[in-house]
Amino acid sequence: MWVVLAFGSAFFAGITAILAKCGIKNTDSNLATAIRTVVVLIFSWLMVFIVGSQRTIAEISAKTWLFLALSGLATGASWMCYFKAMQLGDVNKVTPIDKSSTVLTIILAVVILGEAVTVSKALGAAAIGIGTWLMIQKKQGEQRTPSDSRWMIYAVLSAVFASLTSILAKIGIQGVESSLGTAIRTVVVVGMAWLVVFVRGKQREIKRIEKPSWMYLILSGMATGASWLCYYRALKDGPASVVVPIDKLSIILTVVFSFIFLHERLTSKALAGLALIVAGTLVLLI
Repeated sequence: MWVVLAFGSAFFAGITAILAKCGIKNTDSNLATAIRTVVVLIFSWLMVFIVGSQRTIAEISAKTWLFLALSGLATGASWMCYFKAMQLGDVNKVTPIDKSSTVLTIILAVVILGEAVTVSKALGAAAIGIGTWLMIQKKQGEQRTPSDSRWMIYAVLSAVFASLTSILAKIGIQGVESSLGTAIRTVVVVGMAWLVVFVRGKQREIKRIEKPSWMYLILSGMATGASWLCYYRALKDGPASVVVPIDKLSIILTVVFSFIFLHERLTSKALAGLALIVAGTLVLLI
């Protein structure tokens, strides 16, 4: 069952990237993140009350609270970096770097969680790393601009925080029902996101957000909520070094939708990189 949920997470995550890209075109990335997170918060707590897990809040241990809070902070940092990178760069370049968090997650899962190292994991991680490098190469004749380094820095930071999120969440959700754990984490993300918005004084820009942007931000928040619920349920029951790679297959949907809706095209080198990332991910499932 956890494998099906992991693939469900990948599907909704793929949709999220495109919807979010459309929503942040004319909106501050931190404000957009904060708005989306409110939608995720409502969605996740709705699921908590549907399954009735709110009654178990008093049973959560101090250790679980700590790791859920830390994973929430890591998620908030990852999101802010990711959507800033998405605002500055192409989806087809930002997403591969973000998905490369799989490699770091595998390393952390081995070191922190004690998960076994296998030949397939090593080969899969290597393929993902090489594929990511190929996908972010510049097109022939394309000039480098100052914004290039900015989006790449944000994308790399997004990947680092995303990998920390997976490990911290894996530890945190062991002692709590997965939907409740997701909802608690989201409270932390919402608090962090809106704190950044108010510190930077961006809350005044809410009234300037256009209706299409509101629609895309809300839809992307709902897709994220669905992805999270599937992901953390799968992460609770399955090994992090397998669940995370499956989730990262969302890059296929993201690339397809970015071509259809955003008209972003891949070079032959980028296509080879995508094939390596997918192949590496599938090898990790062996």
